Amino acid sequence: MISIKLIKGSYEYKGQIIDMLKEWKKYNDTYDVNRSPEVIFKNDYDDFDYYLDNLEAKEPKDGLVPHSTFFCLDERRNIIVGAVNIRHYLNEHLLLHGGHIGDGIRPSERRKGYAVQMIGLALEECKKMGIKKVLMVCDKDNIGSAKSIIKNGGILENEQIENGKTEQRYWIDLE
Repeated sequence: MISIKLIKGSYEYKGQIIDMLKEWKKYNDTYDVNRSPEVIFKNDYDDFDYYLDNLEAKEPKDGLVPHSTFFCLDERRNIIVGAVNIRHYLNEHLLLHGGHIGDGIRPSERRKGYAVQMIGLALEECKKMGIKKVLMVCDKDNIGSAKSIIKNGGILENEQIENGKTEQRYWIDLE
């Protein structure tokens, strides 16, 4: 039985967060695919204070909407298995391409059932934020992501081409 929870970045989990980021970065440097929330790689974790201070945005700025970042902790094993970024509302770009939730599971922990549960926990956070209908977007070739979204109630609205890739747009009703 998987026992996970979403946590905020903190010094309590610094080692586990950095361990995950190092593994993920090595994977991303090796393969031409990045299936992770971009925000967790936006800043260098060597300055951990700065890293933590810049994981979230409380106010809109530079074309970005307010957003919250959570790490997914496997409590039984005490490791960070993934991360999720929740945008509090959608601007024009996010409505077309990004959605409310950006999520990913670290490479060594994929295909173990974490994504479905992590998205479910992220949807609970969305409810707390007052979001009633959540948009999630994934590349069509990311079958695992599509399955995880569908298992959480995602309904495919459409597909579109962005930078030569087909994206799928799913809506999840939280009411």
